[in-house]
Amino acid sequence: MAPNVQDSTEVKTSFPELSYPTLRDGSVKNGDQWIRGKIIDDGAEGLWRVHDKIYDLSNFAKVHPGGEFWLKRTKGTDITEAFESHHMSSRPQSMLPKFYIKDATTSRNSPFTFESNGFYAVLRSRIRKELKELPKSLDENSKGIMDALVVVTIAMAVLACRINFLPVRITLCIVAGLFQTWTVNCAHNFTHQKDNWRMYWFNLSFNPTREWRIGHALSHHMFPNTLLDQEISVYEPYFMWLPRKSKNIFHRYAPRLYAAVVYAFIVDFIILSRLMLAFTARKLPGWHIEDLFSFIVPSVMYTFGGCKVLETLLVWVGILHASSFFFTLIGLNAAHHHPDIFHDGDEHISDRDWGLHQIEAVMDRVDVNGSLLLVLTNFGDHCLHHLFPAVDHAYLPKLYPVFWETCKEFQTRHKISTQLDLFLGQFQQMTRIEPKKIERF
Repeated sequence: MAPNVQDSTEVKTSFPELSYPTLRDGSVKNGDQWIRGKIIDDGAEGLWRVHDKIYDLSNFAKVHPGGEFWLKRTKGTDITEAFESHHMSSRPQSMLPKFYIKDATTSRNSPFTFESNGFYAVLRSRIRKELKELPKSLDENSKGIMDALVVVTIAMAVLACRINFLPVRITLCIVAGLFQTWTVNCAHNFTHQKDNWRMYWFNLSFNPTREWRIGHALSHHMFPNTLLDQEISVYEPYFMWLPRKSKNIFHRYAPRLYAAVVYAFIVDFIILSRLMLAFTARKLPGWHIEDLFSFIVPSVMYTFGGCKVLETLLVWVGILHASSFFFTLIGLNAAHHHPDIFHDGDEHISDRDWGLHQIEAVMDRVDVNGSLLLVLTNFGDHCLHHLFPAVDHAYLPKLYPVFWETCKEFQTRHKISTQLDLFLGQFQQMTRIEPKKIERF
């Protein structure tokens, strides 16, 4: 399927030597579509591509320490970025030749490099040494926060059912929705790691963990703020962050008026999209046992809340929409959209090192970093998380001295601002139609 003509011809990308992503502008924007487009564009020849070589990981997928999902879903694509950024041990690199099939016949459809003397490779080698010196139990702090948030979320939801005084019930729905958002955000930490049961709490958002792992971990994390970033394309044309001369007055300024409505009803969009896909395919979406996590809260509400089925459902719907609002508000204003952050179309730095690109596409918040609770619930320590997504957030604060030292050595800057500045900045970014040079130093 050819890309949308208007989008593909008018867009001035920062990487003109690369193909416009196939299926990017399709009517359906989900993980399956993104993977299908990558299969067409990546030259992996039906197997797995890492840099300029083709590998057959079919048999290894079943014993992959990170879980079968990552390899099973990426078959037929170039996994270079994911391979390089998700393995903190050097062992996977030494194992890879065992699965070699042939050299690729096409150039990589990615602009990013991982040179051995480049920023990311140097930083990663130093971080590996740091992680070996840190206590192995630090991630227990993240697990404890995760479990506590689940308990409080369920307790607030049950309380919202038990108290039928409307003003109090509405307040409790909002509070329960906020805690559910924090629970989902905290689960995000675990979705990047090897398969584990805590990652399935992300399903409370009704966005399945398996879908999030594609659109977020494999698309957004690997290619932030580029045309390959699904978290950019999925919100178009309602939120258009990329600098484009084709944006009209509505695209540039109307989001300030309707953003809150979009935030609150994203959950409806997710549910309707899944139902539409089921209808067009004339079958139910693939069923997975972890989908039951989406219904744990209403089940407990009905069991212990003292309400009838319909009343329980109404309270739950209120909680879902409150959670949708908070989740989207936090997520879209956490790190990536501000006029001082790189967006595809801007003049990219000449060094295409993947790690340097991550720094250009992220801005951290001084009022979130420093507290593990705030970091887990508000997507904090975001730059280091993008650089090392599989590392639990509890370890990230310990890595800053090495990170800052390496940034200074490579003459790049770690951008830090405030939550308010990023919130206002995303709307300023939407008004931007002219590309600009993002200063590196």
